[in-house]
Amino acid sequence: GAAGPAPGSGSGGGAAAGESWYLALLGLAEHFRTSSPPKVRLCVHCLQAVLPRKPPARMEARTHLQLGSVLYHHTRNGDQARGHLEKAWLISQQIPQFEDVKFEAASLLSELYCQENSVDTAKPLLRKAIQISQQTPYWHCRLLFQLAQLHTLEKDLVSACDLLGVGAEYARVVGSEYTRALFLLSKGMLLLMERKLQEVHPLLTLCGQIVENWQGNPIQKESLRVFFLVLQVTHYLDAGQVKSVKPCLKQLQQCIQTISTLHDDEILPSNPADLFHWLPKEHMCVLVYLVTVMHSMQAGYLEKAQKYTDKALMQLEKLKMLDCSPILSSFQVILLEHIIMCRLVTGHKATALQEISQVCQLCQQSPRLFSNHAAQLHTLLGLYCISVNCMDNAEAQFTTALRLTTHQELWAFIVTNLASVYIREGNRHQEV
Repeated sequence: GAAGPAPGSGSGGGAAAGESWYLALLGLAEHFRTSSPPKVRLCVHCLQAVLPRKPPARMEARTHLQLGSVLYHHTRNGDQARGHLEKAWLISQQIPQFEDVKFEAASLLSELYCQENSVDTAKPLLRKAIQISQQTPYWHCRLLFQLAQLHTLEKDLVSACDLLGVGAEYARVVGSEYTRALFLLSKGMLLLMERKLQEVHPLLTLCGQIVENWQGNPIQKESLRVFFLVLQVTHYLDAGQVKSVKPCLKQLQQCIQTISTLHDDEILPSNPADLFHWLPKEHMCVLVYLVTVMHSMQAGYLEKAQKYTDKALMQLEKLKMLDCSPILSSFQVILLEHIIMCRLVTGHKATALQEISQVCQLCQQSPRLFSNHAAQLHTLLGLYCISVNCMDNAEAQFTTALRLTTHQELWAFIVTNLASVYIREGNRHQEV
């Protein structure tokens, strides 16, 4: 998503010569905010000094938004941030043509509610914002993406798919084929997660046509192509069609090479609905390594899997120094899960155990990562226990993993391994 308005952006609110005090306070606040490191306390003091002077409604709403944004992004004062954002949202709804402040406040406030586990407060807020933003294409699309993501985190993929469908149709109406493709590809991703393969085929075919026909910014076009090809590769891998993957994977690797030679154009799209990007190119690069590792593992090219994992993990370490995006930790966990299986197959048990410990540390930093990967972690520990002949421990790990997963294929994989443990222990009556 785009960043919130900086405390110096736009003097909206009729800051005429008589309100030079307002501009002076904004300038000071911006100076403190952009200092290195940011002087957050001083920035907040400057912004707070605006409110006692009973400024006009536009100025007041914008100041509450800026205060809420600074407190939300730079401090742990969730209550204060929430209070300011709620006031910004309330006041800005009474003011005509005040879209940026209104919808930025709604977007940030719902993010904050989700962080505080008040998802049921975030949903109606986003729905209201979506309803009143139809004349503002950028915000309408961004809020639809945000609500779809919220439903996805709640594992309500049907509602998320419906919203993405609504977004795709809206983007088509406002003449943004690029953002229509982003909505449809996101919907395709969720349908793959739900294993609705009958619906995935026609959708991916349509996406392929839109991507090829779209003539626009080369980086945006290539990133759509990467998104499309990643879905195709994972679709084939899910179906176990390892040979069908090769041409797509080759195209994907060519796309990434093309993207790395292109410079990010600073020219903003003329259609405000086009102001989105899927992933930064550095993240896409790691993702292509990741799907290459998945393919190498399925095809039995273990050396190749190891080589690409090493490259991807090196790049991830560099990226994580500058970027704390949660997706990087997800990539890291999935890469490690693959390489651990590789180590166990090749007999490098001690290394596998160290890497399992690394996955545990990563998952401890994020409750969502832990809930998504707990079953896999117990499964890997169970496989390690088998490799060092600790059958009681293996049984305990696998039964815990079974309790934690509803994923059909993982469940079948665990049951098969558990059966092999019972056979080795001579518990044949338990094989079933």
